[in-house]
Amino acid sequence: MEGSRPELKRTLGLMQVILYGVGLILGAGIYVIIGDVSAISGNMMWISFIFAAIIASLTGLSYAELASMYPKSAAEYIYIKNAYGKNFLAIFVGCLTIFVAITSAATVAIGFSGYLSVFLLYTFPIVYVVILVIALSLVNFYGIRESMWTNSIFTIIEILGLVIIIVAGLLMSSGNYVSYFEVPPSLGTSFGSVILAIMTSTALIFFAYYGFENIANLSEETRDPTRVIPRALLVSIILTSIIYLLVAISSISLIGWKELSSSEAPLAVVAEKAFGYQGIVLLSFIALFATTNTVLMMLVSGSRIIFGMAKDSSIPNIFTMIHKYNRTPCVAAFATMILTIAAIVLSSGNINTAAILSVFGIFIVFAFVNFSVIWLLFKQPNVNRTFMSPFKLKRFPVLAGLGLLMVSIMLFLFSHTIILSSSFLIGILFLISISLDRYNKKTIPS
Repeated sequence: MEGSRPELKRTLGLMQVILYGVGLILGAGIYVIIGDVSAISGNMMWISFIFAAIIASLTGLSYAELASMYPKSAAEYIYIKNAYGKNFLAIFVGCLTIFVAITSAATVAIGFSGYLSVFLLYTFPIVYVVILVIALSLVNFYGIRESMWTNSIFTIIEILGLVIIIVAGLLMSSGNYVSYFEVPPSLGTSFGSVILAIMTSTALIFFAYYGFENIANLSEETRDPTRVIPRALLVSIILTSIIYLLVAISSISLIGWKELSSSEAPLAVVAEKAFGYQGIVLLSFIALFATTNTVLMMLVSGSRIIFGMAKDSSIPNIFTMIHKYNRTPCVAAFATMILTIAAIVLSSGNINTAAILSVFGIFIVFAFVNFSVIWLLFKQPNVNRTFMSPFKLKRFPVLAGLGLLMVSIMLFLFSHTIILSSSFLIGILFLISISLDRYNKKTIPS
């Protein structure tokens, strides 16, 4: 019976997977959080973007190594299970990853309605948000090839929008004196307070950065995944890091941190400075593509995590069902849609809280992934790795160690309220994971 079940269709090549990663990272986050970041660290926010790029790169190298060893859907779940051999811990990380994908999709979908308001007056924005999720879930159900083509087109539009900001900043700010080390007066002149502000804004920036890790969840739909997935991970992070840094510098050059921090649509203000009212319309139009693309990619990722965990018998078997003709995980796609709509309704449009909870959750996942690389090099040194993170100190992977250290530090930069709220949610997920593990042990013969 097991062998007769249809498999996911392997249709994706390197360029499609890179565009998937770039599309995920260059999502709606940069259009929203750059104003909040500038309020914390002023014109020095470009340094925070560099720190965020370093954290993403270190963890990306860990994902690349693990993806070359275990090219499966539900990537984080598979990595933790192989590293520690404890199923309840793998289920916990898998559930946490699903939670992050769902809350991220919901957060960005709500953001979509804000950009839509520039073109369309409406009374009940949540209706349009739900319609968006349903429509994109149908694309997810229809086929991975169609999802990737949609992503590719939308990603190119996203890149063009940010390139417009970059070019405008470079051309129109020439001759203006800008201090790229100016900080808000509230920070004073203390070196320690400035460093703390930079690190705090780095944590917030990560809402615009994370997404690259979901590349690994396409392993079962990618040709030659042990080579393609690691390359796509690294190229995606490098490309988006360059774009983000240039956007930050251009925005500072054009209007500075004060104007950025006082606007709810900071990049629209940058575009208005460069092109007038037409700039606002153009950037809002591009932002619709950015938000739509991010929601689609999160829905794809969430459904693949659910499918991969069910395939490994950690959650109900029904989620392994693959559509006979489309060869997509149809039940998992439907479940992802329902969970996302539920998150939208429950959040009541509170984007910031949902975004910060997502970032807190993904930092915990990153900590587990980085430690898995370290653990596996001692536990299973002879497992075939087509890609290995560079720089070893004897057998210790230095970059994975640095990645673990940095994401651990990031966890302590959140407010007490966020830490307590996140701890409560994580505790619930942990109890669910233990319950699922015990249920599986009773129902699945050893």
